[in-house]
Amino acid sequence: MSDTETDVLIRVRGKWGHITLNRPRALNALTDAMCDTISDALGMWAQDDAIVGVLIDGAGERAFCAGGDIRALYEASRAGDYARPAAFFAREYRLNTRIARFPKPYVALMDGITMGGGVGLSAHGAYRVVTERTMLAMPEVGIGFFPDVGATFLLGRVPGELGVHVALTAGRLSGEDAIAIDLADFYTPSARLGDLRDALLESSDPKAVPAILGNATETPPSSALAAMRSLITKSYSYGSIEEILAALDASGIDAAREAAAAIRQQSPFAVKLSLRALRAARRIGVLEPCLDQEYRLALRGIRTHDFIEGVRAAVVDKDRNPRWSPATLEAVDDAAVDACFESLGDAELGLAAAELTTIES
Repeated sequence: MSDTETDVLIRVRGKWGHITLNRPRALNALTDAMCDTISDALGMWAQDDAIVGVLIDGAGERAFCAGGDIRALYEASRAGDYARPAAFFAREYRLNTRIARFPKPYVALMDGITMGGGVGLSAHGAYRVVTERTMLAMPEVGIGFFPDVGATFLLGRVPGELGVHVALTAGRLSGEDAIAIDLADFYTPSARLGDLRDALLESSDPKAVPAILGNATETPPSSALAAMRSLITKSYSYGSIEEILAALDASGIDAAREAAAAIRQQSPFAVKLSLRALRAARRIGVLEPCLDQEYRLALRGIRTHDFIEGVRAAVVDKDRNPRWSPATLEAVDDAAVDACFESLGDAELGLAAAELTTIES
């Protein structure tokens, strides 16, 4: 058995394809080889009439998937090897599209830590299940990056600016919070996941999936994030991050001050880049061109000082003391942000064009 086959288990149970991320010691973090293996399996199962659906879960009790292999991207970028990160992002974003367009039920069990690439593996699916152990986050602004894997599309479309708040604060969400912003659909106690998994894998009718999920789920607890909707909607409705912070500061509410403090801890460049990307994705309103935009930002983002410094502080040295450059929002050059959105020319990812060709054919 190869390392890839060990890292991600691909098998057929009854009429279902079953994918298990199998790196529990690494919190099931996603590698480029794992992306290829999962994508190949989905491509095969999409064409196989004997397969009625796909279930994806993670090994162990701590995580569904903690994201991509950030250390590998960091090491490649430090060495000036930008081809490897480019290949990884291309694989990952194509996989996100394949999940979103998968023609059969795709059920993700988001039990435990679900961050970054783990959100891309789950939140684009047709049926997303969370538990009381779910901790979901898109923490990229804290490492000098931006919410990717289609998160600009997912978070940008959330009504009431809740998605923008989550992205810019790098906040952690509970399972009920994830449901409140449409990153998940069903809430199931973790103790019942085994029974739910068996019920799905023993079924042969794809039309029965909603009922099976409904029978295994409960009404989630109240969402703390949703309770802040009015405050967030009012404060984040402004066009610039400076105006948003001023509104949060002026509210006189502890939660607003905490949000402002969290934003100010992140990379100033990444915060400005992310806000613009989220607002642009909202206008675009379709996943594939949003991923094309994210690819441009990703290829440029890994070359920045703040990405290298952010990963160093959070993952490598773990001193939690990044030295951002520029150090303040006021010092961020808007022209440098603009440049990140420019076309890559022949190096474009081209997902939007591929999707259009598929529709027209």
